[in-house]
Amino acid sequence: MNFGYLEDCLDHDTGDGHPESVDRLSAIRDGLDRSHGVDYSAPPPADIERILAVHDREYVEALEQFCARGGGRWDADTVASVGTWKAARASAGLAEWAGRTALEGADGRETPFALSRPPGHHALGDDAMGFCFFNNAAISAQAALDEGGADRVAILDWDVHHGNGTQEILYERENVFYVSMHEDGIYPGTGAVEETGEGPGELRTMNLPLPPGSTSSAYLTALETVVRPALAAFDPDLVLVSAGFDAHEHDPISRMAVSTEGFGRLTSAVQTLADELDAGLAFTLEGGYGLDTLSDCVRTVHEVFDGYEPTTEDRVLSGTVEQLLDEVREQGFQGL
Repeated sequence: MNFGYLEDCLDHDTGDGHPESVDRLSAIRDGLDRSHGVDYSAPPPADIERILAVHDREYVEALEQFCARGGGRWDADTVASVGTWKAARASAGLAEWAGRTALEGADGRETPFALSRPPGHHALGDDAMGFCFFNNAAISAQAALDEGGADRVAILDWDVHHGNGTQEILYERENVFYVSMHEDGIYPGTGAVEETGEGPGELRTMNLPLPPGSTSSAYLTALETVVRPALAAFDPDLVLVSAGFDAHEHDPISRMAVSTEGFGRLTSAVQTLADELDAGLAFTLEGGYGLDTLSDCVRTVHEVFDGYEPTTEDRVLSGTVEQLLDEVREQGFQGL
């Protein structure tokens, strides 16, 4: 894969003990050093106008001033430092680069993966939250649409938390389809099945709040049986994956049970889906807070694109998952 990486992302200092630490990128780089075929790109940070395409100017200016004054706690969970302003712009620029590169035809071993930090999917149009300042995936999708590379963009978010910011920004948009597969009942408390979009954006948001303890079987079945037909009907030109790895069975802040091989299987399924849709495919990093598991998962994603075939597993679904999938089907996505 081609990984986007910028040193400015290391300057976002969250302080001792914060789960979203600079060590996350260091662990990923160390893991990728043990793989072959890894390329790195260093695109420019996002222009302010690109950020303003999805974020309110008053908020963006307030964040810049907050960082210039030394930062601090924006809220109980979200910490900024002097370096956060440059890091957030760099992170958004990496996601923008990934989408553009995919639309230019990069695929297979050249598929782009933005090592974006800070993450982005909780960032609202007018506020930071959940470790996130700028919504990287939304900025990337908007850039793809504005530059004419895509008429329609799909965002697939497999982070363990619902991407409330991505949903909020895009909720009334007809040309972006947002799918979130997340753990039910945890932060930020959004992402119910019934949240499907409004106005022109009706049936352009699909939420799959999976029960705690879900394995890759649940994710793969959801992808194949409800996400795949909906995206086939939507026919996107670009699929952006908000790739969080905190649904891993050993991640310290979730109760899900996806293995490293499970993320490999999920990656392979998404690669097949993008091929079937004849869509560009790009990844941008979201969560994942166990350093070893995060490193292993990103390396496994890379190795899938380098030809590795993850092991299969028996598909065993709980009644709760089957009921959830039926509820999603009842929303009417098959009629897109």
